[in-house]
Amino acid sequence: MCFGPLLGLSGSNTLQIQILFFSFFISRVFKKTSGNGTIALYLGKRDFVDNVDSVEIVEGVVKVDPSGLNDRKVYVYLACAFRYGSDDLDVIGLSFRRDIWLHRVQVYPPTGGSEAKSPMMESLLKKVGEQGHAFSFQMPPNLPCSVSLQPGPNDSGKACGVDFEIKAYIANAPDNPDEVIEKKDTCRLMIRKIQFAPANNKAGAKADISKQFMMSDKPVHLEASLEKEVYYHGDPITVKVQINNETNKTVKKIKISVCVLFSLYFTSKHRETVNANSTFEKSFQVTPLLANNKEKRGLAVDGRLKDEDTSLASTTLSQGEKEMQGIIISYKVKVTLTVSSGG
Repeated sequence: MCFGPLLGLSGSNTLQIQILFFSFFISRVFKKTSGNGTIALYLGKRDFVDNVDSVEIVEGVVKVDPSGLNDRKVYVYLACAFRYGSDDLDVIGLSFRRDIWLHRVQVYPPTGGSEAKSPMMESLLKKVGEQGHAFSFQMPPNLPCSVSLQPGPNDSGKACGVDFEIKAYIANAPDNPDEVIEKKDTCRLMIRKIQFAPANNKAGAKADISKQFMMSDKPVHLEASLEKEVYYHGDPITVKVQINNETNKTVKKIKISVCVLFSLYFTSKHRETVNANSTFEKSFQVTPLLANNKEKRGLAVDGRLKDEDTSLASTTLSQGEKEMQGIIISYKVKVTLTVSSGG
């Protein structure tokens, strides 16, 4: 996982910190079978990488037993959805889930000619056998990545956030609102869309601000900087703080915090004294970790698959050509000075 630059000071100047992560893929097959056993969904992996300008193709296979279709067809869809309310609120007749992007394909009976198949697709088809039917989806690059907002201790149901779902189902038409599709005729798997931090050795962000006080004709000048642009999960973030106090007041405390959205991950308070008409320079280290924030409701974390471990959410990277929907992640480090009220 990794961070990138974001620095905010107690004024209006802000730069940006990003957190991205790396994960290792284990060679295995993910399978989900419908309740009636007529169809089964197979995936070779469940994490798909967004490279900012393109996204890995989502490939899979559906195994179909024609004897259980009763002249119906088999479809597969991939949906990116934004859930902005808990499941228990749905009982009042409102849905707090909205599809940001959805695409459907028919897999049985086959509709088109044979396309070139990737090694993963060939491997899945070999495993499934003659009843296997391949499908693929190309997600657009302007979709958000998988993100969850950490629920509170008493919350139930699915967490708010952005998720991706592949669903295979048996129906007469791909999208007929009057057709009832029973749960036993469906099977689904959640997947994740993730981003990797771009490799670079760029210098970190820098910001500065000056604050004038009443009864003082000179300001306090604060400058803060990061030593590098990208940080990985668990890496301490080194923040260099420089203060030029030209006033007749005393700086009593320095607070450094890391936050995203409306959540505060980590706060470090340092009782450093900068006397009137003096200077100060020191580097501080802060390390925001999910392990220290397990009970914090609304914390943005990387999208979960079942109950597996996850990490702090990754910064959202985009080309900026189209506006993204859902949850967009960016981080900032904020440096705040507490100044004595006396002259």
